[in-house]
Amino acid sequence: MQVGSAEFDWRRRMNQKPINPLDKSTVVSIYPKHIHETKPTIQPGVFDVPAGSYEHPSILVVGSSSWWREIDEEQPMLEIPVSSVQIAESIVRDWANGLLACNMTDLMPGVFSLPGAFTHEKLLRDEKIKLDTAQANQRRWFQALVKIADVMWSRSNGNPLSIDDNMRMAARELGLNKEWLADFQIVELVKCIACGSLRNPLYPVCPICKAVVDTETAKKLNIQFAS
Repeated sequence: MQVGSAEFDWRRRMNQKPINPLDKSTVVSIYPKHIHETKPTIQPGVFDVPAGSYEHPSILVVGSSSWWREIDEEQPMLEIPVSSVQIAESIVRDWANGLLACNMTDLMPGVFSLPGAFTHEKLLRDEKIKLDTAQANQRRWFQALVKIADVMWSRSNGNPLSIDDNMRMAARELGLNKEWLADFQIVELVKCIACGSLRNPLYPVCPICKAVVDTETAKKLNIQFAS
C-alpha cells in the first residue's frame, strides 16, 4: 500500500459520529473583557466569550467536541467524544487558572459554567444566586489585585511597568482613584547617577540604593531621612 493511495486515505480518515443536539452547556461571564480560549487538541476547539457585566452577562452556548486516538495503520482514527459539560468547565478552568491572585474559589473572575442551553432571560430568572456569587467572587478578586498593585507601585518607586491591565481594570470597576491609574506613556525611566539602576525621574530618591538624586525636588517635598 502506498501512502496517498485512495485505500490509505479511506482507512486513515476521521469518521465523526452524529452530534447529539441536546448536549449543550453554557459559559456565563460578567468579566468586563473578551475571553478567547483555544484548545488545539479537540474539534471544535476555539471559543470566544464576549465581555459581560452583572446587569448584562454574556453567554456562550457550547456543544460537545471530539479528539481522535490512533489505533493502528489499518483502522480509521477512533473518535473520543467530550461532553459539553466538560468543555464548558474546561473553558473556565483553563482560562482562569493561573491568573494573578485567582484561587478558583472565592477569588476569581466572574465566569462560570452551567449544564444546558441558557438564554439571557432564563439565566436572569433561574440563576440569580450563581450571578450574585460570581459578582462577589470577582469583587474580592478585584480588591486583591488592587492591593497587589499598591504594593508593586510602592516597591518599584512608581514604575508604571509594575501595574498590569487587570489591576487598572480592577481599580476602575471598584470606582477607586489610584495614582497608578494615570496615563504614564510620557514617563521614561532614567539611570540612577549613584548606582546605575533604572528609576522614575518623577521621584527624587532611588528605590535601589536610596540615594537622593534630585535634591531640589526632595526639598520641595520636604523629604526627611532618619540619621
